[in-house]
Amino acid sequence: MLLIILDRDGVINNESDEHIKSPDEWVPIPGSLEAIARLSRADYRVVVVTNQSGIAKGLFDIDMLNRIHARMLERVRQKGGEIDAIFFCPHGPDDLCACRKPRPGMLVDLAGRLKINLAAVPAVGDSLRDLQAARAAGAMPILVRSGKGEVTESQLIGTECASTPVFDDLSAFVGALVSGGLRHYGPVQWRPAV
Repeated sequence: MLLIILDRDGVINNESDEHIKSPDEWVPIPGSLEAIARLSRADYRVVVVTNQSGIAKGLFDIDMLNRIHARMLERVRQKGGEIDAIFFCPHGPDDLCACRKPRPGMLVDLAGRLKINLAAVPAVGDSLRDLQAARAAGAMPILVRSGKGEVTESQLIGTECASTPVFDDLSAFVGALVSGGLRHYGPVQWRPAV
């Protein structure tokens, strides 16, 4: 079984500085749902790992977040894809929790629950904090230019994430991954936890 970790906002759906507060505001990035379907057909298990500080800010509650995610899951399934799990951090940036990216808590929790080592598991994001969390958890950070990715790409020089592979969007990354165009990384297999 193969595994891939995706950030949500800016990778699967359009980013909003005002937060995605309702199912109607959740709008997929062109090609992202098809990319997830392609991953499903290639036997990848897709897990979403997302910061959702709008909860801490009182902009929406967990019930509304569940409704947003239900819309996302429905739209993915309509394209023939599947998202196997969604991990989210409801805390704000000042809460100093272990789960909010750039801290690796959600990814460490994921690895513990699945009893796997995240080494070489792609973790796709559009922000530096996504890449930092992936790196801290031992996963393979991948940057997409969608969402805030173009700005993030300009911030990589001189950081621990400077050598992160960069793709235009999720569709471009999945195309390279599934077609074998990432020979340097090879197919990413589930590995037992050490």
